[in-house]
Amino acid sequence: MKKLLDEIRACVVCKRYLPYEPRPVIQASGRSRILIVGQAPGVKVNASGVPWDDASGKELRRWLGVSEQQFYDPALFALVPMGFCYPGKGISGDLPPRPECAPLWHDRLLSSMKQIKLTLLIGQYAQKRYLGDAFKTSITENVKHYHEFLPQYLPLVHPSPRNRIWQKKNPWFEQDVIPVLTSNVARILNDK
Repeated sequence: MKKLLDEIRACVVCKRYLPYEPRPVIQASGRSRILIVGQAPGVKVNASGVPWDDASGKELRRWLGVSEQQFYDPALFALVPMGFCYPGKGISGDLPPRPECAPLWHDRLLSSMKQIKLTLLIGQYAQKRYLGDAFKTSITENVKHYHEFLPQYLPLVHPSPRNRIWQKKNPWFEQDVIPVLTSNVARILNDK
């Protein structure tokens, strides 16, 4: 696993498309129990090199019901984006994750993480790749029907502050999905 993580962190495959020098951001271990597949690091995470080191990460930890210490323990959580480097700014936010990353690295990572009990799929890119033909008409529909994907996957919206409007329009998410998420995470982390 160390060799694979070193290879990922040294990757420059999409260098010519990036606004900054490549800085792949990942956390994983062969002992990780919960895999979180996100989109791509934002500019703040690109600068720090720490996954989910922003307001989205704070909200995600609240949803999970875990401390920062637990979240950044690779024996507990693997934090694997669809694109490992900051892709740059677009018209309405960050650009999509670079398409080279997931096909190049995800299968190798997954084959090295045999202890994964639950995979959280955050956003459309993760959901489309991992749910495949089971992807419904939208992220909202995937999240609303989360129970169909358990126990392997749990699709989520992005915890970005930009999605607060979506959360207000969909109060069932906080009422129904977050308690299921929190209890599944607690069960997995407490299962020695």
